[in-house]
Amino acid sequence: MSELAYIALGANLGEPVNTLKAAIHAIEQTSGIELRKCSSFYRTAPIDSSGPDYVNAVIEVRTTLQAEALLEQLLRIESDYGRVRPAGVHNAPRTLDLDLLLYGDKMQQTPFLHLPHPRMHQRAFVLVPLTEIAPTVTIPGLGLAKDFLFGVADQAIEKMDK
Repeated sequence: MSELAYIALGANLGEPVNTLKAAIHAIEQTSGIELRKCSSFYRTAPIDSSGPDYVNAVIEVRTTLQAEALLEQLLRIESDYGRVRPAGVHNAPRTLDLDLLLYGDKMQQTPFLHLPHPRMHQRAFVLVPLTEIAPTVTIPGLGLAKDFLFGVADQAIEKMDK
């Protein structure tokens, strides 16, 4: 049995475009994960943090991994690309950020995993690339992702050439 999942990628330290491309390749090479779609890359200003602009994207995967195991693999890949999580610092600049946004229509809240990802419906850097590759995707418990685009229209986001 496999499940459709959506993963957000972001980086604003080092060489973000190259890091995102390498991370997508690493995800694609992970056993139990099949890459299906990749959005364009987008440049966005940091929200609730400082540092250089981010490069963001969203990918669609089909996976045989359970949600927790998929997140564990994403955290491993983050670590492989130098992700550091300073204690007590939220939204610090980062070499790579991989967020499991959606895992089928699963809804859960544990100390390790929240599905759907909290605040995804409030972030242009998630909604714009997500709706680019999945225009009719639903955020469980909230509704169609595209219906939240109006609410993030004031957040600067610029499509990049890959």
